[in-house]
Amino acid sequence: MRVLLISTYDLGRQPFGLASPAAWLREAGADVECVDTSRTELEDTQIAAATLVAFYLPMHTATRLAAPLIERTRRVNPSARMCAYGLYAPLNADWLRERGVTEIIGPEAEAELVGLVSPKVTSRPTSTGQPQSAIPDPTLQGLPRLRFITPDRVGLPALERYASLRMPDGSRRVMGSSDATRGCKHLCRHCPIVPIYQGQFRVVPLDVVMEDVRGQVAAGAQHISFADPDFFNGPTHARHLVERVHAEWPDVSYDVTIKIEHLLKHADMLPVLRETGCLFITSAVEAIDDVVLGHLMKGHTRADFVAVAGLCRDAGVTLVPTFVPFTPWTTLAGYVELLEELQALDLVEQVAPIQLAIRLLVTSGSPLLELSDVRAVVAPFDPASLTWPWTHRDPAVDALQTEVMELVGSASGAPRGDVFAAISALAREHAGLPSTPGQVTRGTPVPCVSEPWYCCAEPMDSL
Repeated sequence: MRVLLISTYDLGRQPFGLASPAAWLREAGADVECVDTSRTELEDTQIAAATLVAFYLPMHTATRLAAPLIERTRRVNPSARMCAYGLYAPLNADWLRERGVTEIIGPEAEAELVGLVSPKVTSRPTSTGQPQSAIPDPTLQGLPRLRFITPDRVGLPALERYASLRMPDGSRRVMGSSDATRGCKHLCRHCPIVPIYQGQFRVVPLDVVMEDVRGQVAAGAQHISFADPDFFNGPTHARHLVERVHAEWPDVSYDVTIKIEHLLKHADMLPVLRETGCLFITSAVEAIDDVVLGHLMKGHTRADFVAVAGLCRDAGVTLVPTFVPFTPWTTLAGYVELLEELQALDLVEQVAPIQLAIRLLVTSGSPLLELSDVRAVVAPFDPASLTWPWTHRDPAVDALQTEVMELVGSASGAPRGDVFAAISALAREHAGLPSTPGQVTRGTPVPCVSEPWYCCAEPMDSL
């Protein structure tokens, strides 16, 4: 059987979500072709030759970008079996079925994809030839507990064609990526992981991660971005991994994503991260207003964020906070306060300007809809945007968000400090506050990813 795996967008990374199922499917005897349409044109001949076309949907933007390709596949090859898999597939199951997708699989998709190719295959050989079955976990409502194998990145575009790491001295590092865990044990209300994993996570064996990193380093990777939703969901696993990576490749740097509460709880790990080559830690702070943080069930407070900023500074590790500054609870004064706090904490250079324009997404299946405050401001579900659009009670807040997004879009490539100063001036004008020219402290540039939409939440008008 000929299988076509398609990824439309994965934050500028070479998609693990194609490489991992490709390994399983090829091991099962399928002829697999991988196409990442963020880097490669999808040809009609590729669609026409496929028996099974599977779309990888790890995020909201990827799902929206898949829509015209799904329609095109149905037109070019109406006999092909169409599948969607990844985090956003089950969240948008009805929408996908309306477009002709018949197989909907979640993010733990590998074994089920093999089942579509070889229905009689219930297990797969290990490297020693012994059978290893996917073990169902009844606590996860059918999500399997897989025994992972090394991803197969053959046929994907070269790492040099993906996002790179820009260093403060102007040089660039070729960037690879891998997953050490999947899912998350936390229940942040706005997070799309929660409806699917429901507080569970999966550990990828160290040897599998190491082999994946080894292949990418051999292909030229100088930096590895660990794409786990939270690298410290399994802190012991994380420590063993970074120590092994650093021992084998002392010149290879890396970055991770870790919750504020985990950085506080495992502050003793910060020196370990620094000593093993961690250049920065991304953390989804989201807000500094404790009321908003409570609504989002983030598990930390403003004081916690301030404490972690100090801990990271003292440990010599760059903290890269991400935000969702525009929510139904945002005020103009609160937005200005956020900017002032970032400046006071000397984090201006660490915050990508797009992070100051993000608007809260209310997607299909979102636990945010449990809140009466959210239900009161949302419009009916919009299939075009795959969201529940919402309007702030104060039109001035929505106007500010629109103008900040336009400012950020027009300032692509400008120094972060300059963009921050412009946003600050705009926000103060909207809030009726006097401008503070020359007051923005720009700080020292830090390593950053070249992907322009690199963030933990997605802007609604990023398409």
